[in-house]
Amino acid sequence: MPGAPDAAWAYLSPPALLEPGTRTGRYRRGTTTLLTAQDGKSWISAEDLAVAVVDELEQPGADRHITVAAAED
Repeated sequence: MPGAPDAAWAYLSPPALLEPGTRTGRYRRGTTTLLTAQDGKSWISAEDLAVAVVDELEQPGADRHITVAAAED
């Protein structure tokens, strides 16, 4: 970005399905590849996506492009 060479940024790619649900505080973090469960589903609750976003803001990872999905049991 012109004028801000040291700007901190991250790009979050959501899973295929984002819907209201239960906040578990558990999720999987990836980079540029869509995360899927064993059954092929890619989803996360809006509540856990919010947790993931706050976690990334508070403790940024090394990757600028991330994706998250529900944790598998």
